[in-house]
Amino acid sequence: MLKEKLKDYNVILASGSPRRQKFMKELDIDFEIRLKDVEEVYPENLQGAEITDYLAELKAAALLDTLSDNDILITSDTIVWHNNKALGKPTDKNDAFVMLKALSGNVHEVITSVCIKSNSKSHIFNETTRVSFNTLSDDEINYYLDNYRPYDKAGAYGIQEWIGLVAIAKIEGSYVNVVGMPVDKVYQHLITFTK
Repeated sequence: MLKEKLKDYNVILASGSPRRQKFMKELDIDFEIRLKDVEEVYPENLQGAEITDYLAELKAAALLDTLSDNDILITSDTIVWHNNKALGKPTDKNDAFVMLKALSGNVHEVITSVCIKSNSKSHIFNETTRVSFNTLSDDEINYYLDNYRPYDKAGAYGIQEWIGLVAIAKIEGSYVNVVGMPVDKVYQHLITFTK
């Protein structure tokens, strides 16, 4: 089991996301949370998974000097990719409304990259899930924003919330990736990382 493989390591999750922290707990491994503010700016020429790969590595680089030899650091980044544009976390209600209005009745991709790093090696990988939204009325969008305030979520929505029940027509790929982390890949990469 993974917990046994990791017994000689100190696993560090560099994420304030409650969803990612919950997933790590559900993997039944011991870990600590270590946070450092990173300005999430990336070169304008990057597209799709190149953006999340870059930002996951940027977050890891910010903590590299804090790692001991038996530390394994996990960083992650998620975007919603729609019409060749990255939708990150909304800045306010108006920004969130514009995002959800754009996603309404359309298909978008949720892209998450994960970087697993130690002092001696590094793995970076990503997962893409296609999500089809039903058409939402302005009232439905405002109801969701007023009641769930999804301002800490890429694309201004959480699939595990009310909007996931009423707006998601179809999903192609990993559900947990849309929630915030491709947990199956994290599990597999941690196993190979410790070999």
